[in-house]
Amino acid sequence: MHKSIWLAILCAALGLGAAQAQTAKKKLLFIGEVKGFQHDSVSHAMATIEKLGQQSGLWDTYLRTDTQLVTKEKLGGNAKNLNYFDAVMFYTTGELDMNDEQKAALLSFVKEDGKGFLGTHSATDTFYKWPEYGDLIGAYFNDHPWGQVHCRINIEDRNFPAMRHFPAQLPLYDEIYQFKEPYSRDKVRVLMSVDPSSVDLTNPRVHRTDKDFAVTWVRQYGKGRVFYSSLGHREEIWDRPDIQQMWTEAVKWAMGLTQGDATPRPKPAN
Repeated sequence: MHKSIWLAILCAALGLGAAQAQTAKKKLLFIGEVKGFQHDSVSHAMATIEKLGQQSGLWDTYLRTDTQLVTKEKLGGNAKNLNYFDAVMFYTTGELDMNDEQKAALLSFVKEDGKGFLGTHSATDTFYKWPEYGDLIGAYFNDHPWGQVHCRINIEDRNFPAMRHFPAQLPLYDEIYQFKEPYSRDKVRVLMSVDPSSVDLTNPRVHRTDKDFAVTWVRQYGKGRVFYSSLGHREEIWDRPDIQQMWTEAVKWAMGLTQGDATPRPKPAN
């Protein structure tokens, strides 16, 4: 075969290899381990995130109901460790079965490695005995005064990629959380919050006198990115196209595929 033909074939092969490298899918580890209240929507949430990865063609989702892979130690039996993944997502409750090495590995995965962490709903009702986790996710659950309630959600930052498709206010029916320390707008950028005029503030279980009921936020954690939303108690929330779009954009942002400002800022005046 002529030398120029061989050269053309080689260039084509190299070009194909480069294209494949550029389009390689990201890897998301979704942990659905429950050590407390049993949310019926956990499995549906996991299936939804897996479907969104397949539909977008951007990531493969590894679904686990245990924390075995949350480690940087070498695992046998073809098991992957954190070095294999680009982001970790929690729909969890309670004190999970993670040892000190695993806890340190998760923090360094985000803080030093610059990877992503996402949490939904009861991920803030997790690891109360591990304060560094509360710092990572940005808050701890502090009751849901109204249970499941019809309310209005204010979209505080419609410039953020996961918020652009929402109207300025969103009527919603879901279980709405109230948060306690380490929650602070000095540490997180709130994207969604409850319109306090749409809920009963005289409820005796309301503990926040500042009427600041955050729903969704982002933050930089060292080199990495954290996205959390308390929405998702009800299964039908996960079926909403607008919420699915939010999670698609959230995963993309957490994995560094898009840019969005996570700079903390005060609560808007109105």
